[in-house]
Amino acid sequence: MKFGKQVLTGAVLAVLLAAPLGAGAADTKAVVSDSWITSKTKIALFGDQRVKGSQVSVTTTHGMVYLHGKVDSAEAKSAAAAVAKGIDGVQSVKNDLQVVPPTTRKAVDANDKDIAKAVESRLSRDGQLKKVDVRADAGVVTLSGSVPSINASAKASETARAVPGVKAVKNELALNQ
Repeated sequence: MKFGKQVLTGAVLAVLLAAPLGAGAADTKAVVSDSWITSKTKIALFGDQRVKGSQVSVTTTHGMVYLHGKVDSAEAKSAAAAVAKGIDGVQSVKNDLQVVPPTTRKAVDANDKDIAKAVESRLSRDGQLKKVDVRADAGVVTLSGSVPSINASAKASETARAVPGVKAVKNELALNQ
């Protein structure tokens, strides 16, 4: 009978030890799922004749797919969104693709790098804005990351908008909590 109690005790111990792992597995599943959606979307974009997959950057957060980059036409931009929406597990798509004809691509790419550097330089002068991520696409600056207050978020937008060459600012900053 002692052998039966040891087996039962071992089984109970195994269940108790596995419980915390099971809870953590749900968090891991969400991350794996987002990463799977991103990979599946990239593969689908490379396989679609309407879109040059190399022109599109894809990220996924909680089932929301974000498309960034520069494409050759409005049709390619629409096609990329349609492809992303067709992937299993996609909750929604945020299409931030910029339409830039190939003839103007080099000038726009070079200018975007200069714009992003200038915005980053100005933001780095303020302690509250040093960790703001900056991306520029065809003169449209996207700010992401987190800031301590709504005032800091507004200041980041104003600072970016004041940089020569910036056509618009997309403020995607989150507030620290």
